[in-house]
Amino acid sequence: MTISVPATSANLGPGFDSLGLAIDLRNRVEFHQSRFFSVSIKGEGENNPRLKGNNLFISIFNDHYNRLIKKRQNFKFTFYNQIPMSRGLGSSSAVIVSAIASAHEAAGIRVSKRRILNHALVYESHPDNITPAVMGGFNAATVEKNKVFSQKKHLPDYIKAIVVIPNKQMNTARGRTLLPKSYSKENATYNLSHTALSVAAFFNEDWEMLKLASQDRFHQKARMKMLPELFTVQKVAYESGALMSTLSGSGSTFFSMAYDEDSSMIANKLSQKFPDFTVKILNFDNNGLIIEK
Repeated sequence: MTISVPATSANLGPGFDSLGLAIDLRNRVEFHQSRFFSVSIKGEGENNPRLKGNNLFISIFNDHYNRLIKKRQNFKFTFYNQIPMSRGLGSSSAVIVSAIASAHEAAGIRVSKRRILNHALVYESHPDNITPAVMGGFNAATVEKNKVFSQKKHLPDYIKAIVVIPNKQMNTARGRTLLPKSYSKENATYNLSHTALSVAAFFNEDWEMLKLASQDRFHQKARMKMLPELFTVQKVAYESGALMSTLSGSGSTFFSMAYDEDSSMIANKLSQKFPDFTVKILNFDNNGLIIEK
């Protein structure tokens, strides 16, 4: 059995904890029943021995498999990780979603993507990353009565994601402590209106509107101060023709969107300006969670 889940970029500027999209950079896990339990990691995290002994995937998988089957069974797991860890590209959400889906498949119980998404809320209370991880595409999501309600927009091939991945992590928990305890009515209205405009722009494919719509007053500047180079990343991206440029989740990755024909030039300028950072041009992912036998 093979389960794969894409990377995600959340918030997208003003859509704090509610907007996100999927990027075609996948983590894949292969597993089968075995006489002995074993874990093998290839790619991101393969040199971190702690991941084999203290593995979030295994913990969540066992929680669900034991609940469904009521008995213990050993599996051999092989992880092929492409999503950078602790860089704001949804690596934790990918682990959560893939573990829940894997446990149900191992138990021989097929459930809907919506059911998997709602199970994921137990481990990740915000829907901005887990929703596109499961559904793919661009998603606007909210949580009501412990369920995710969302709308998805398929993203076309002629726009690309450009991600700038710094060589430093930014701690999500610390980043949240830097945010204001309260917001003025003016700033709350600003973000509400820009979030609404962002959603409308995505669904109407009015990409030129996103530079304005993706402006934020809730979280980006406070978080970007932890890594001031990100202000220059955004400036260079916009000066080079990016349609939008926002902090990916809580960082440290910076996400930009561009037309296909502009993406190479933008990526080259970012690479030249930030030679120590990793710059990738990626397709958007419209599939989300994929289960293959």
